[in-house]
Amino acid sequence: MLTRPATHNQMAERVRRLFGKAPCRLQVAALPWREGKDGVEIMLITSRDTGRWVLPKGWPEAREPLCKAAAREAGEEAGLRGTISHLEAGRYFYAKVLASGEEVPCEVLVFPLHVDRIADRWKEKRARTRKWVGAIEAVQMVNEPDLCQIIAGFCAAPQTFI
Repeated sequence: MLTRPATHNQMAERVRRLFGKAPCRLQVAALPWREGKDGVEIMLITSRDTGRWVLPKGWPEAREPLCKAAAREAGEEAGLRGTISHLEAGRYFYAKVLASGEEVPCEVLVFPLHVDRIADRWKEKRARTRKWVGAIEAVQMVNEPDLCQIIAGFCAAPQTFI
């Protein structure tokens, strides 16, 4: 079942509960998608540390456009290439646990990536698993509620981001 997007106040309250007053760091994520026989399919990958199903994401590099950084992360983490949207599908917050054990609050901007090439070999192949799934399955597999809403909203109208 697809859910309704959270209001700004609901998201702000989740952020306050998660992070208190600590400043957020910015990350970007690609939302890799393609047209499947039963509608939009999303590629999810496993995180390196916990094995949760996530989107390819990471830190933008200096002066790199945010959407291009998201596309780069999709290539490095999942071996994907395609057309990245300049429009955000949404943004969500989570607590990233650093190697030191410190939790850093992060705001993640999500950019749809219409996939047209899938590599057999890529930088993080040995560290991750990737899987194409339908919209409902993607929402069920992802742990972050706000990211689930972004995926559901995108899958309802992917043409908005082309």
